[in-house]
Amino acid sequence: MTVALKDKLLDPASTVLLYGTTPPRAGTEESALHQAADKLAARLAPLPIDGVVVYDIQDEAARTDAARPFAFTGTVDPRHYSSLLSARTGKPAITYKCVGNLDESPWQRWLDEAAREHGVQFLSIVGRPTSGVRYPLALSKAIRLATAHPAGFTLGGVAIAERHTTQRSEAARLLAKSIEGCGYFISQTVYHAKATERLLRDYLRDCHGAGLEPRRMVLTFSPLGREKTMAFMNWLGVRIPPETARAILGAAHPLAKSIDICCDNLRRILDHDYLREIPLGINVESVSINKDEIDASVDLFHALAAVMREVLGERR
Repeated sequence: MTVALKDKLLDPASTVLLYGTTPPRAGTEESALHQAADKLAARLAPLPIDGVVVYDIQDEAARTDAARPFAFTGTVDPRHYSSLLSARTGKPAITYKCVGNLDESPWQRWLDEAAREHGVQFLSIVGRPTSGVRYPLALSKAIRLATAHPAGFTLGGVAIAERHTTQRSEAARLLAKSIEGCGYFISQTVYHAKATERLLRDYLRDCHGAGLEPRRMVLTFSPLGREKTMAFMNWLGVRIPPETARAILGAAHPLAKSIDICCDNLRRILDHDYLREIPLGINVESVSINKDEIDASVDLFHALAAVMREVLGERR
């Protein structure tokens, strides 16, 4: 199963469909952890997913002065939950890891344990939430060390369209990560299509300039139906235009409206010439603990997968 996902991630002719989730809270009993994995596996069983994404949740309080809408609680080790989900779903897991304040030796130990004790093969490396701070281990070196690790990880990184500005080029950062060893990228949640369109256009331009093939870009979408959920996504750095926020919260059925908007955003992103050269994919996540929003993530997955089939079937 891992070979199939690796081939898909690295094959420009393939489309990748993922589902992202957060590990249960730290301190969760092992039996409850297994129950959570079983429950999610049952929810995902009807979906044609290629793999699951397991996030590494950080406090990120230093990233912004805004108050966090929900109190921060740590989670169980994403490596452990990835192994449980992979066993339950029969699908490979992409494990996120924020390098945080690790220096080189602890990072090497983490990689050793990830491969040896948890069977991690797909790894998405995340930088720190606060820029302008000197850390013991540069993100670029962390990627290079993981690339050189004997476990042979299939490495990915994170793409954040909102930070692609004239002052700081996210496209250039993606290109550098590609050179360092990242074979794919998973975006932050998309609710502002124009930012993603601009990033993909400039990333392809930079790849042409460097004489490199663009890496796969997996676009993340998430349903939302509550003001509190929206506030949390805003706090995470997701750009939700005011008119989009009003349209969702003012709708008779906010979750259905958010799904319609996500599908429209995906169509807009796909409606560009870069589609011929940048391999894309989708990742659906739920940032909520509310059952209706979690259930809506399944509906969103089906809707976005249909858009991908429709558009790619016409153009490729």
